[in-house]
Amino acid sequence: MKPPAPPRNNSGNRAGIGMTSARTRERLVQRLRDQGIVNPAVLDQIRNVPRHLFVDEALATRAYEDTALPIGHGQTISQPFVVARMTEALIEAGTPGKVLEIGTGCGYQTAVMSPLVRFIYSIERIGALQERARQRLRELNISNVHLRHGDGFQGWSGHAPYDAILMAAAPLAIPDVLFQQLAPGGRLIAPVGPEGRQQLVRITRRVDERRGDEFHKETLGLVSFVPLLKGLN
Repeated sequence: MKPPAPPRNNSGNRAGIGMTSARTRERLVQRLRDQGIVNPAVLDQIRNVPRHLFVDEALATRAYEDTALPIGHGQTISQPFVVARMTEALIEAGTPGKVLEIGTGCGYQTAVMSPLVRFIYSIERIGALQERARQRLRELNISNVHLRHGDGFQGWSGHAPYDAILMAAAPLAIPDVLFQQLAPGGRLIAPVGPEGRQQLVRITRRVDERRGDEFHKETLGLVSFVPLLKGLN
């Protein structure tokens, strides 16, 4: 099956019309509030980031539904509630300086997160998606994001340690190398588990002088993500 064409983008269609209008976005924000998203900065980002620009033009009228949508190459743009929940969990303890994102995808999660952290280092294994995300982020004047075509299982050691790591694809178990790249006090947000049985977790690295590294795990709910795969495409 032919993958969907990349969405068109220009300064004239950022606001959206009809089903991509401000009123439609506000309904989505209210729905997320009703589901428990409380951070005003996160809700503002869901309201302001033009999600319709990150999907195929044929799906633009569905962009502000609270659902995942296909973006080609067997990948999806995440459900807005999940994007908001992960972002909220990431910044709850304070503003991270450096964030490693595993799975850039179309760049929507990256765009939502970008003004809430200092720097994002984002890895995508599918080259065509990475280039599409680069174009979208550039057109939206987002300049604190560094993109890399790479294997998420390896992380990005050149900029480690990271104050936070966010995974937008689900491993069966979190790779040890990512724990090694997490700064003391840092937090890792990830969906973990097989398809259909994934848990969203937040793991905080704590360093004790006597016991050494400790990783405190919290479960944040059930989610559904594409699997984290090795290698490049």
